[in-house]
Amino acid sequence: MFITLDGIDGVGKSSQVAKLCEHLEATGQAVIRVRDPGGTVPGEAIRALLLDSNLAMHRRCEALLFLAARCQLAEEVIRPALQLGKVVVSDRFLLANVVYQSIGSDLLPDDLWRVGEWASGGLRPDLTLLLDMPAAAAMARLDRPKDRMESRGVDYLEAVRLAFLVQLPRAAHNSAIIRADRPIDEIHRDIVAAVREINQ
Repeated sequence: MFITLDGIDGVGKSSQVAKLCEHLEATGQAVIRVRDPGGTVPGEAIRALLLDSNLAMHRRCEALLFLAARCQLAEEVIRPALQLGKVVVSDRFLLANVVYQSIGSDLLPDDLWRVGEWASGGLRPDLTLLLDMPAAAAMARLDRPKDRMESRGVDYLEAVRLAFLVQLPRAAHNSAIIRADRPIDEIHRDIVAAVREINQ
């Protein structure tokens, strides 16, 4: 099974990915945890270029770098793990690429979906869980320097948040919206319930 968690920065994805992996491992499942972009040597190098550098780049260039990192992650890590019967839990996947790169640019979501699906070899999550909360509240949670995406401001991130809601149905075979402005254990409970539902 391939599960992805997504949403704007500050909604608690990383914490919930960790809790979900712990839960799945406790039930006896072999779990691989990855992050997108990243998860491979080339992917981590691309991640640093994209998120932690001040390099000026065209939005199409930015989108293609995300796609390149995901291609390597899909072929080197995710697909082999799935073939071995493992559960893969990813912090982001193609959905994030589509919404972050289409908002505030001339890049069209349909084009990003099409090229993105080609880049990942048609790999599609079984379940995508969108952690959702208003951008202003999510940004207030961040206690680190802003990366390239976050530095575009709260209005941009609120537009990205709304685009997540619109594009979510295309992201996976199954999807659900999880309210992220609640206690961490309540969110985890709903995530586990969503995973259990598609496992039945």
